[in-house]
Amino acid sequence: MAAPKKGRRPTGAQGRPGRALAIILIAMVALTAGMFLSKQTTPRLGIDLAGGTTITLKAKSEPGKPDAVNETNMNTAVGIIDRRVNGLGVSEAEVQTQGRDHIIVNIPKGVNEQQAREQVGTTAQLYFRPVLAFADGAPAAPAATPSPSASPSASTSGTPKAEGSAKPGASATPSSSATSQGRAVSEALKAPAATASPSPSASESKKADDNKAAPSPVPTPSGVDAAAADLQARFAALDCTDEQQRAAAGKGVKPEEPTLACGQRGTAMGKWILGPAGVAGTDVKEAKGVIDPQRGQWIVTMQFTDKGADKFAKITGELATKQAPQNQFAIVLDGKVISDPSVSQALTGGNAEISGGFTQQSAQDLGNMLSYGALPLSFSEDSVTTVTAALGGEQLKAGLIAGAIGLALVVIYLLVYYRGLSFIAILSLLVSAILTYTLMSLLGKGIGFALNLPAVCGAIVAIGITADSFIVYFERIRDEIREGRTLRPAVERAWPRARRTILVSDFVSFLAAAVLFVVTVGKVQGFAFTLGLTTLLDVVVVFLFTKPLMTLMARTKFFSSGHPWSGLDPKRLGARPPLRSSRRTPAPVEAKEA
Repeated sequence: MAAPKKGRRPTGAQGRPGRALAIILIAMVALTAGMFLSKQTTPRLGIDLAGGTTITLKAKSEPGKPDAVNETNMNTAVGIIDRRVNGLGVSEAEVQTQGRDHIIVNIPKGVNEQQAREQVGTTAQLYFRPVLAFADGAPAAPAATPSPSASPSASTSGTPKAEGSAKPGASATPSSSATSQGRAVSEALKAPAATASPSPSASESKKADDNKAAPSPVPTPSGVDAAAADLQARFAALDCTDEQQRAAAGKGVKPEEPTLACGQRGTAMGKWILGPAGVAGTDVKEAKGVIDPQRGQWIVTMQFTDKGADKFAKITGELATKQAPQNQFAIVLDGKVISDPSVSQALTGGNAEISGGFTQQSAQDLGNMLSYGALPLSFSEDSVTTVTAALGGEQLKAGLIAGAIGLALVVIYLLVYYRGLSFIAILSLLVSAILTYTLMSLLGKGIGFALNLPAVCGAIVAIGITADSFIVYFERIRDEIREGRTLRPAVERAWPRARRTILVSDFVSFLAAAVLFVVTVGKVQGFAFTLGLTTLLDVVVVFLFTKPLMTLMARTKFFSSGHPWSGLDPKRLGARPPLRSSRRTPAPVEAKEA
């Protein structure tokens, strides 16, 4: 028979409780010091407690693309919106998907709501299109015939100055006759070379014909001139001062087709006929709003990709040879003209700037959207909910009151039923509370964790989970005493059984929290995260504080003698007399071998 191993700790060994208590004390001190050093002494509150705005976006299916709303495009949109919103300097904003076709954007207080809504709701489909014609935003009167220009290059009086310029100082006042507009539109629609230009003396009659949307007198076997006339007729009738017409202008037009567009030019609304897109927003590598130190104005600088630089140099080279307004290109964002700078020479090198009429906010917003790219989907606002700080404070107060009531009930139960053992339980709850508070404060700055109302509910539920672990251990000790054992052996013999039960119970709770965190979105994740965090802390507290402290308390006279108020009185528990005061003598080796 093999001899028993030397140095093996026998059953009922007391271990080293002081070492475990020292470890958890050091952890508490370190976390508290880190909390004060980080200057984050309170948990960061979520939008429902601190106030803010929640925007719900719904993805829209586009014609011809029934499968566009998919997981890949939704995740791409979340990433772009997240970078846009946080590009405003709001690192606490949360952007996440909900279901198949919804995105939830939570923006805390302190952020301009209108600015944030423009950032998250703008698709940012950007195109650089040549300008074919420009007019005031109001529709042209059907019977009115504008007076002809003296020459094709003459300026049109009363026309607002161009909003932007692709080159510093290169700005022009756009002007055009109906003749040049019609010729430009026809060329954009690939009109036949046989299309004639009327003489200057015929400009007035030609302009009147264009205003009446009359077809070209030139034979149109391909129907191109008829399309140009139709586009001009719709251009004349377009009222950009009407919000619905402004939103519908150019909707559904492909990048390679001419289109109509509206936009703000100076202080007035204008409308444009624009040619096919020469450069797309995907060709912009980086864009940002900066202040020009020479002019003291805010501008948007753009850096193109290699292919984008070649495209931009080509289109600006072609426009530089034309007369206004056809020497301009329009920067069109989601169908709206945001600038139409003029060009005097080809712009090479892959860099450009948009200047004129920008404030700091508008320049930075535009650079932000261009830099982070276009959304792969179109979205509509399903709902916008604003939560005030006052309402959040009331919710937090109600949550704290509920937590205090729950904690008070647990303490009362422990005092009545466990008496002296309640001292150990209350200290364990206090240690758990300190660890939870410090970790939540640090995680708020570290990973952006925000304590919302469901998270507070998770912390309240955790009180019961933590108290349940103490009760399991205390009941195991009391069972050992009922069998006639003294306190110190009972504490050690009860621990293996209680430990197994506690680990299984906490594992189930943590697994439920993990599954809930993965399959849910929004505020419910706060509940799941808090529940999982406090469940892990429950294991730490029970192993490193409750059990070692119980071991030390078992050595005191108050508990070891079974004082009536200790909660471990053998008579009160119905222990079997006589009490066992020593271990049983092991059987002889010969008997075991037999």
